[in-house]
Amino acid sequence: MNVDINTKMITLLGDPLKQSFAARMQNAGYEAAGLNMLYFYTETDNEHLGDIVNGIRYMNFAGFAVTKPNKVKVLEYLDELDPLCEKMGASNTVVKTAEGKLVGYNTDGVGFYTSLVEEGKVKVDESVFFCFGAGGAGRAMCSILAYHGTPKIYITDYFDSAAEELVKDINENFAPVAEMVPKGDFSKIAACDVVLNASGIGMGSHIGETPMPEEYIQPSQLYFDACYNPDKTQFLLNAEAKGCRILNGLGMSLYQGAAQIELWTGGKAPVEAMRKELLDIIAGK
Repeated sequence: MNVDINTKMITLLGDPLKQSFAARMQNAGYEAAGLNMLYFYTETDNEHLGDIVNGIRYMNFAGFAVTKPNKVKVLEYLDELDPLCEKMGASNTVVKTAEGKLVGYNTDGVGFYTSLVEEGKVKVDESVFFCFGAGGAGRAMCSILAYHGTPKIYITDYFDSAAEELVKDINENFAPVAEMVPKGDFSKIAACDVVLNASGIGMGSHIGETPMPEEYIQPSQLYFDACYNPDKTQFLLNAEAKGCRILNGLGMSLYQGAAQIELWTGGKAPVEAMRKELLDIIAGK
C-alpha cells in the first residue's frame, strides 16, 4: 500500500507481539475495502502506556488496538467508555473521534462469542464454563458469557485477587453466575462443559506449557484457547489427545478484528478477505 499524508494509522499496543497475525489481517482488510489506513505494532507494557496513548491524541490515528498486558490499564487514559466495555473493565479497541476524544470499546467478547457459537457450536445458556485467566481477555470472555446467560463460570488466575475481582465485577454488573477458584484447584473442571484458557500460558515465552494437568481433562468437554499462534497450544494438544473437541483463538481474532474495523471506519468489514489472509498466514504463504 501507499502511505501518504492522509493515511490513518492504527497501532496495536501490547507485549509480546511477535506472535500476532493482526497487522496482516487488518491491512488485508483495509486494502480489500479500499481504505487508506495502516496497522502496525508498538510493543509496550504498562510502564509507558500513558505516554504513548497521549501521543496518539496528537497524531493522524483513527484509533488503536490493545492487547496483553494493557487491556485493563488503558482505561485510565481514555475519555469515554462504551457501556459494555465499562462493565467488562477492559478495552481492546479505542476509537479517536472527530473531536479528538478517545473512546474505549471491547470487541474481544463479541469475537469470542461469535467463534464459540458458530465454530464451536456451543449453547452458552446451557453450558458451564471454567476459565484460566482473569486479565483483559478473561474479563471479556467471561463477561460476554454472563451477558448471554451462562448458568455458571468458574474463574481462576495466577493471582487469586485478580480472579476474585473479576468474579465480583461479573456478579455485580451482569449476573450472579461467577465463582472464584483458588490457583491450583482443578476440582471444578470435571463439572464443566467448556474449559477456557485466557491466561497466555502456551504462547510466547510459555510455549509448551499448560495451565492445568491433563488428568483432569474429560473427553466430553470442549477446550478453547484464546491463543492462535501456535495454532495448537499444549493445552489444546492435551485435550485433543483425550478425545475432546478443541478450538483456538483464530476465529475470535477474526471476528473481533472485523468489529474493530467497523468501529474505526463506520463501514462494513471485509470478513472473507480477512479470513483468507489468516488462512494464508497459517499455510505459510
